[in-house]
Amino acid sequence: MSLSCGVECVLLLGCSRWAWRRCTYVGSNDSETWPLATPDEFEPVPRVCRLILAVYEPDLRNPQFPPDGGYRLNPDWVLKRVTYEDTLGRSPPYLIYADHDRKEIVMAIRGLNLAKESDYKLLLDNRLGMQMFDGGYVHHGLLKSAVWLLNVESETLKRVWEETGREYQMIFVGHSLGSGVAALMTVLVVNHRDRLGGIPRSKLRCYALAPARCMSLNLAVKYADVIHSIVLQDDFLPRTATPLEDIFKSIFCLPCLLFLVCLRDTFIPEGRKLKDPRRLYAPGRMYHIVERKFCRCGRFPPEVRTAIPVDGRFEHIVLSCNATSDHGIIWIEKEAEKALEASVLCLGLTFKLLNCIMDYQQWLTCWFLQIMRENKSETITVPPKIQRLERLQTIEDEHKDALERAVSLNIPHAVSTVEEPTEKKEMEAEAAKANNGDSPKAEPELSSRGTNWDELVEKLFKRSESGKLMLKKESNPTQTQ
Repeated sequence: MSLSCGVECVLLLGCSRWAWRRCTYVGSNDSETWPLATPDEFEPVPRVCRLILAVYEPDLRNPQFPPDGGYRLNPDWVLKRVTYEDTLGRSPPYLIYADHDRKEIVMAIRGLNLAKESDYKLLLDNRLGMQMFDGGYVHHGLLKSAVWLLNVESETLKRVWEETGREYQMIFVGHSLGSGVAALMTVLVVNHRDRLGGIPRSKLRCYALAPARCMSLNLAVKYADVIHSIVLQDDFLPRTATPLEDIFKSIFCLPCLLFLVCLRDTFIPEGRKLKDPRRLYAPGRMYHIVERKFCRCGRFPPEVRTAIPVDGRFEHIVLSCNATSDHGIIWIEKEAEKALEASVLCLGLTFKLLNCIMDYQQWLTCWFLQIMRENKSETITVPPKIQRLERLQTIEDEHKDALERAVSLNIPHAVSTVEEPTEKKEMEAEAAKANNGDSPKAEPELSSRGTNWDELVEKLFKRSESGKLMLKKESNPTQTQ
C-alpha cells in the first residue's frame, strides 16, 4: 500500500512539474540569449509585410483593407499580378514590384487560403524524407511550386534586372505557405543564378514571414546569409515539427494537436532531433519579435532579437492563446512597424545620451587642463575619440560560426563553408557526365551542382502535348541509400 502511494506521489509530482514547465514556457524564452537586431537590417520587414498584404487587394488604387498608413507603394511600379486563375493551383497568388526608390525587385507571395483546395494539395504533396535537394531534405510540394514559379517568371525577373542596370536587389518574400515557396525559390536561384542573368549572391534576399518548416537543418544554416525568417512571439508554425500536411488536416482542432505535439516532444531527446536528417526546420537567419512577457498583462514595446541558431531552433511549442493569432500577417506587420519605430527611437536616444556624455567629458577635460595649466604641469591630455556603436559580430561572422557549430554537432550533411559553384566545376561535371553516358547511374537526390535546370524540371514535372508543364500526380520519392 505504501509503495503504491509513493509511486502515485512521484508520478503526480512529475506530471505537475511537467505541466508547470510547459505552461510557464513563453515564446520569449526561445531567444532570450540572442542579441538585438539593428534598425538597418530589420528596416525592410514592415515594408515587405505591406507588399504581401497588397497581394490580397484586387485594386491597389482603391484598396479595401489597407493597413495603418496605407500600403505606401506606387501602383504604377507593380509589374505583374497573378491570381489563382492564372496559377491553376501550381502556386499561391503573387505580385512582382519594382521599387525604384530603394532599387529593389520584389516578388511577394501570399499565404495559405483555407478555402482553396489547390493550397492544400501543395501541403499534402509530401512525406517525411521524400525529397532531397542540395545535400538535405526539403518539402516536396513546396519545391515543385518554387520550381514552377521560377520557370515561369525567370525571364520577367531577368529582363527587369537587366533593364535596371543589373544594380537592383532581388527580394523574394512570402507568408506562411508562401514563405516556404519563397525560401525554396531563393535556394533554387542561388544554385541556378544563370536563370536570372548571373545575378550575384550578395544581391539576393528572402524574407520568410511566419515561416513554414520546409528544409533540413544543414540547409537552413547554409543559406542563412540570404534567407531571413521573421517569427512573431508565440507563432505555432515555426515551432512544430509536425508535417505541414498533418497540421492543416487538423486545423479545426489545432489546440488539441499542439498539446499532443508538446507532450510527444517532451520525450524526444534534443540530440535525437538534431541527428535526424529528415527533420525540417524554419529556414535561414531568425528574427524574433518579442512583445509579451511572463505574468505581464498587455503588450510591451516590441524588440527584435536575431541569431542563426543550430540547437534550440524554436523546438518548443508555446501553449498560449496567441499561438494562432501571432501567425497572422496583419499582426506581424503592426508589431514589426512598432518594433522598428521603437528601435529607431532607442537608437536616437542612445546617440543623444552619448552626445551628452561626450559634451560632459569635453567640459571635464577642459576644466582639468585649465587646472593643470594653473599648476604649470607638463601633462597634456586630449579628449577621447567618439566610438561608434557596432555589433559584437558581423553578420558574416555569425554565419560562419553557425556553420562551424553545425559541423561540431555532427548535423547530417552540414558543411563548414559555403562554396560558390564555378564555371570550371560545372564544365568538369558535364565532362564526367558525358564520359559516363553509356552507363548512367540514377542520382539519389536533386543536386544543385550535378543536375542542370532542365533535368530538375523534368524530374518534378511532366510536359503536355502542347509543351506546357503539368504537375505529376504521382511523384517517385528520391531517397539516399
